[in-house]
Amino acid sequence: MTLERFLSVIAFVVLGVFLLVLVTKVATLDLSIVVLVTILLCGYDLFFHRVPPHP
Repeated sequence: MTLERFLSVIAFVVLGVFLLVLVTKVATLDLSIVVLVTILLCGYDLFFHRVPPHP
């Protein structure tokens, strides 16, 4: 695992913890849906998105 990937995973975890605290303190359904979509988009970008090679 490269340093860049390691730091990306750490940032993803920190974002997840922040959003988890936000959802638990402000317990509304619409906020929970937005947070879920945010986590899914960030997870896709981190784990599945591939950057095309530079020419």
